[in-house]
Amino acid sequence: AAQHPHLAKDGIRLRQFGQQIIEWLGGKRIHPAWVVPGGVSEPLSEERRDQILTALPEAKAIALRTLDWFKTTFDQFTEEIRTFANFPSLFLGLVSDEDNSLALYDGQIRIVDATGHIVADKLDPAAYKSYIHEAVEPWSYLKFPYYAPMGYPDGIYRVGPLARLNIVDRCGTPLADQEWAEFRNLERGAVLSSFHYHYARLVEILYGVERIEQLLNKPDILSKHVRARAQPNRLEGVGVSEAPRGTLMHHYTIDENGLIRSANLIIATGHNNLAMNRGVRQVARHFIRNGKLEEGMLNRVEAVIRTYDPCLSCSTHALGQMPLQVELFAADGSLVDVLQRDVR
Repeated sequence: AAQHPHLAKDGIRLRQFGQQIIEWLGGKRIHPAWVVPGGVSEPLSEERRDQILTALPEAKAIALRTLDWFKTTFDQFTEEIRTFANFPSLFLGLVSDEDNSLALYDGQIRIVDATGHIVADKLDPAAYKSYIHEAVEPWSYLKFPYYAPMGYPDGIYRVGPLARLNIVDRCGTPLADQEWAEFRNLERGAVLSSFHYHYARLVEILYGVERIEQLLNKPDILSKHVRARAQPNRLEGVGVSEAPRGTLMHHYTIDENGLIRSANLIIATGHNNLAMNRGVRQVARHFIRNGKLEEGMLNRVEAVIRTYDPCLSCSTHALGQMPLQVELFAADGSLVDVLQRDVR
């Protein structure tokens, strides 16, 4: 922020833009009650639509100049690009039914490999259990999802911004499509370095701003029919969508009264669990020399994990201020070295 105050100001302004849209739609910025079962609680007014449209040019300009700046930094971070969870894996996410473009709340599952070739396409999200299995390790509370046909752990895959830009044929908006094409030219196949999750996020921000504009200019955006009301008519349902950090799979069963009887959730942090651990291992191998943990490792481990944006409590800590301890063990289980950062 001290070196690039304009970036800090732009970031705050862009976040303010997003929060303002939430408030305009839902009445408040934190936990609005606008989205309800069956749709939304009230229609969008013409005044609110025009307010959002008026704010879009500034948001679009911020997204574009941030992208332009970010692309100038690659030469400064060649080591990070090479070592930040840069390994072959599968990539999974939703693509549009119509043209295989970016899909955030509908579409079908597509999986591509590290070369960019499609491994599986048009997979039914409701049948996720047939192609996504979960392994359990004694040293972790978090399960390890994997692509079942390839087995564990070979079926490792990643979700989120990097995965989404690797699996789609295009984003679906003019400026984002141009940026997506440039992004995909980073490598011959899929873009593998998790450092580029940040790059992919910026492309998706631009897409989001353009997509908002497209939707607001549709004539039916002001329709008064915004909610469908129904009693329980199916006792089981699966919903799959794309959250900012990756694919969400929610599976519920209910009784005749609409009460939930069972629930199974595979969220983005779970999908990326294998990849996050492999990324930490890659960084560790890079920063361990002669049985000693080298300085800079803690920040690198933290930065690798953050590329996946695994949880709010982690991502809201200031970089370099998160309590962290790395222990190095020998093959016989004896402790060789410890690197620790305490924050009070």
